[in-house]
Amino acid sequence: MTYDPQELEERWRERWAETGRYEPDPGDPDDDVTFLTVPYPYPSGGMHIGHARTYTVPDVYARYRRQQGDTVLFPIAWHVTGTPIIGAVERLKKGEEKQLSVLRDTYNVPEETLKDLETPMGYARYFIENHYKRGMKQLGLSVDWRREFTTNDDHYSQFITWQYETLRDRGLLEKGLHPVKYCTNEEQPVTTHDILEGEEAEFQEYTLVRFGWESDGDVVVPMATLRPETVRGVTNAYIDPDADYVLADVDGETWLVSSHAAEKLRLQDHTVEVEERFTGERLVGQRVRNPITGDAVLVLPAGFVDPDNATGVVMSVPAHSPDDYVALQEAKADDERMERYGIDPADVAEIEPVPILEIEGYGEIPARDAVEERGIDSADDPALEEATKELYNREFHAGRLFDEYGEFAGEVVEDVRGRFRDHYRESGAFGSMHEFSEDVVCRCGGDVVVAEQDTWFLRYNDEAWKRKTKDAVENMECIPENTRGEYTHTIDWLNEWPCIRNYGLGTRLPWDRDFVIEPLSDSTIYMAYYTMAHRIHELPPEDLDREFFDTLFYGPESVDEPDERALELREEWAYWYPVDYRFSANDLITNHLTFYLFHHAELFSREEWPQGIVIMGMGLLEGEKMSSSKGHVVLPGAAIDEYGADTVRFFLLNSAEPWQDYDWRADQVGSVRQQLERFWNRATEIIDAADERAPTVADDGQGPDAVPDSLTRVDRWLLSKLQTTVDEVTAAMDSAETRSASQAAFYNFEEHLRWYRRRTDRDRAGARWTLRHVLEVRLRLLAPFVPFLANELHERLTGVPAEDAPWPRSTQTLEDETVEAEERQVERLTDDINDIVDVTGTEPSVVRVYVAADWKRDVFETVVDVGDDVGAVMGQVMQDPDLRERGNEVNDLVGELTEQVRGVDDDTLDAMRSIDERAVYEDAIEFLEREFDADAEVYGEDDTDLVDPADRAGGAVPFRPAIHIE
Repeated sequence: MTYDPQELEERWRERWAETGRYEPDPGDPDDDVTFLTVPYPYPSGGMHIGHARTYTVPDVYARYRRQQGDTVLFPIAWHVTGTPIIGAVERLKKGEEKQLSVLRDTYNVPEETLKDLETPMGYARYFIENHYKRGMKQLGLSVDWRREFTTNDDHYSQFITWQYETLRDRGLLEKGLHPVKYCTNEEQPVTTHDILEGEEAEFQEYTLVRFGWESDGDVVVPMATLRPETVRGVTNAYIDPDADYVLADVDGETWLVSSHAAEKLRLQDHTVEVEERFTGERLVGQRVRNPITGDAVLVLPAGFVDPDNATGVVMSVPAHSPDDYVALQEAKADDERMERYGIDPADVAEIEPVPILEIEGYGEIPARDAVEERGIDSADDPALEEATKELYNREFHAGRLFDEYGEFAGEVVEDVRGRFRDHYRESGAFGSMHEFSEDVVCRCGGDVVVAEQDTWFLRYNDEAWKRKTKDAVENMECIPENTRGEYTHTIDWLNEWPCIRNYGLGTRLPWDRDFVIEPLSDSTIYMAYYTMAHRIHELPPEDLDREFFDTLFYGPESVDEPDERALELREEWAYWYPVDYRFSANDLITNHLTFYLFHHAELFSREEWPQGIVIMGMGLLEGEKMSSSKGHVVLPGAAIDEYGADTVRFFLLNSAEPWQDYDWRADQVGSVRQQLERFWNRATEIIDAADERAPTVADDGQGPDAVPDSLTRVDRWLLSKLQTTVDEVTAAMDSAETRSASQAAFYNFEEHLRWYRRRTDRDRAGARWTLRHVLEVRLRLLAPFVPFLANELHERLTGVPAEDAPWPRSTQTLEDETVEAEERQVERLTDDINDIVDVTGTEPSVVRVYVAADWKRDVFETVVDVGDDVGAVMGQVMQDPDLRERGNEVNDLVGELTEQVRGVDDDTLDAMRSIDERAVYEDAIEFLEREFDADAEVYGEDDTDLVDPADRAGGAVPFRPAIHIE
């Protein structure tokens, strides 16, 4: 039967759906239970191949634990909270070409269906049903579909209401002014999940140096800097002459700032009233007075000034900023431009850098040194950014301020910056303003800025809460282990977290329904909701009040009149909880995953805290980052149609460990498809040739019920290798090392089979039995990875699908270190003969193998007993008169043998001691003759009938026989 993955896989999908194979219900409280979760998808677009890997990795582990006998829960739901879906709908309704292109061309939404996507839940439902759910089922994910929900379901909202009322009553929710990410288009706060560009942007607190406009002493011209200590080195300022600026009343003072800055200041809790609008040219050629030095400095025109950043007016410190130094040189060289703005070029020529600190390795003007050292003569030179970054870093860590700094003189910038800034803030010379470290764009297309809002926030800075969460980290399994410190680090720096938005999908804030709880805040304990999701929907949502969930999670003693329905659900929750492993992305450690730990640590008892988190890496497509907006994605459905689900799964799992990044490459995926087909064909041959069904491995791990007497050495070798493989795969799966497990079960063992097929007559009864038994065990090992193929073949072989058979355990009676050592000798001998044939170009007619003499074997035994210390070994062997007579010959042999055993483990050495080396080679004569199409002869070095025409026998060493090819 040919391998047709599409037909095969569809049959198994239908079978799983009809039987409810993956819909577990609670059983005996003493059952071994495994509860696995993965971040529920946000269906603002379609499912791509990166998502496929995210959900397949936990599925493999779920399948593995079922074969180990566990009752396994692997659920999924749909996260629709927030505004990204609303933003996508609005862009669709406006007919934005980019959005239409993504829907039509990337996600293949039919033209006639687009109208159905013009409501938020219509949009979400389309992608849930036609992309995510369809793709997950195509992949064969063993999900309990009874438990799916969306995060704007009424029942789920009641659950979130309970969570936030509880946190508020425990003092972990507060209302106050707080910096937030604010979408100027939606006019509301947003979080990382709402952001299209700049997800990694951080809040930066700028110092505003309050320069005064010399021609109007009542006007403040604030300039933002991250290096307030450089204020004494300011020589001039820059402004964009063509950008829009304003005079505005800011908290009772008149400020000159860009029009964008005026809006930002208003959002950052300043009272702002714009009085006059004009372009920046109005300030060009004017002078502004430094509030610290009292110097009046010239304002120059500059196209590089970004009016969207900070205040839109920039101070220049050319002695310590390579950027500013180059800009000043360019201004001095452009008399025509200066004159066009009414600036006397002589005034510009007089501007000279003013140094403020000294630093080892640089001269009086560090910025000049940095520029000249790299040969930079233009602001467009890419080396300028590197020079600036390096100098800033050096000055921060080692620059010492000059005497003009008074009480701060002689101090290193790193130690003094904060105190210097605070000193002048208190005196009124400095102010502050927040900005992002990079541009941030909302998914709706709007600009995102820093705003300060009176909002409800979670008190992640609460010390007691932090301590409990760190305790949770210490007591859970972190995979990989090196991520543990990242959770602790996040807990340390995490401060208040704004948890509400002005509008969007999701749960309303219970005590102020004008607000919605934001996406990262309503997705921290939904794992608990999975345990009862399929049953709680039978109840009226209005019955799910605070007391209902208190009863469910805290027991009947927590309320005066416990609800019996809640107590029934409590049994289900208690059966499944805690979550054994959460599989999630590395970039979620700094938000979602740490929030998940915070909320579990507070709301549940220690026994119900998360047991482990497995981190997953990111995916590339043909070496480049995937991008839905650019159409650079692979849809799982298309990949499965082309290659089959097992191929897609196996490539995604085999290309890297879960926490490593992987790269989807079509040629490599095609190669995996071919490898699986070859496996199918060979397996089918074994099944079709079977005299009877293969023996089943006993559940107690004692191996097959009856091992035939007809097994040869090479059969026992393959069976021994199988036991090692079972142990390797099991250990890897226990650590969620899916790549190591699949490599061992498939590719590594294929190497053993390749050798076995060379070595043996596969028509022998013993070989047929061995191959059937090996196939059965490997199918069970491979079932989590390629469930369609493995289940089908295993059922044909044994009558039972692989997933319904127990996970294999290694069988001690089939482990044989000696036979493995013997076969290593045959393989090594074969390689040595091949090397000689290749080098000499000989076509052998006779291959002669010479085994070392008995006295050499005696020396080997001594080396094994004494160890690899040549002197100690010589001291021992020289006590034997016969060996002593051999003199240098023994000395040379001891040197060679001690090198041979160095680093070899004791079990292997013990196995080598028990080998009858000559018998091993004689047993392989038939194989050697077939392999080299020549006669093969085996001799002992001291045989009386020795045939040694080339005088090679004397070169034989234990386990390194001499060889002669005629």
